[in-house]
Amino acid sequence: MNTVNATGPIDAATRMECRICWYVYDPAQGDEVEQIPPGTAFGDLPDHWRCPQCDAARDMFLLLADD
Repeated sequence: MNTVNATGPIDAATRMECRICWYVYDPAQGDEVEQIPPGTAFGDLPDHWRCPQCDAARDMFLLLADD
């Protein structure tokens, strides 16, 4: 799998990867730390959401594309 910059709309099932610590946000799993339910797209995360591992801002995430 490769990471690439997201330059357009992100699909609801798209996984995003933190470019600081490589944490992967998977919409199918949500985020237990911030109590984000499974099925929540990256674009639907609250404005205050940050990487649960390193506290990076949302703009530090890259699109995780399948090969």
